[in-house]
Amino acid sequence: MFRIFAITIFVVGVSIGGYYRYQAEKSGERITWNEEGVPIMVLLRLFGLLGWLSVITWLINPNWMQWAEVALPDGARWIGVGLGIIAVPLMYWLFKSIGRNITSTVKTRKDHKLVTTGPYHWVRHPLYSVGTMLFLAFSLMAANWFIALTTLLGLVMLMVRLPKEEANLIERFGDEYRTYIKQTGRLIPKLRIHH
Repeated sequence: MFRIFAITIFVVGVSIGGYYRYQAEKSGERITWNEEGVPIMVLLRLFGLLGWLSVITWLINPNWMQWAEVALPDGARWIGVGLGIIAVPLMYWLFKSIGRNITSTVKTRKDHKLVTTGPYHWVRHPLYSVGTMLFLAFSLMAANWFIALTTLLGLVMLMVRLPKEEANLIERFGDEYRTYIKQTGRLIPKLRIHH
């Protein structure tokens, strides 16, 4: 049952992400990973790949990932289903909002525009938030500590990379981005306390 939900969420999520990334890549512009630095570039891709492969392996045959199984109550696994279901429309919303500006690195495109609408109105990097949420959902649905670990390690590497990404955006958009930083949270919305 959890696997059927996971497969559906996976297929829809990959279709959304794949479509928008394909649209962005159609410009033919070469985006290099050089600016990330080799350690971040390699480790981020490695943990990402391990995360994707472990999810896909579990979706194909859960027995292949049995070595990393944990005894989770069904309630926790249903929370995973709920998170996955919430993540899918959020993913569509963020990809629709960022459109062709999406890249897989810290570099911006030549005609990059600063997006501050949709989920970007509240959060500067919703792709990282929603991606983490999605992989956490898979780790709960699969009751699998290895998927959770690769998710955590991937998030740590993204947090290490973020200052460089934001420095690039400040260089590109200047005070407009500095103001945007003051108004938004990095991965979760900033709490605004009104007096």
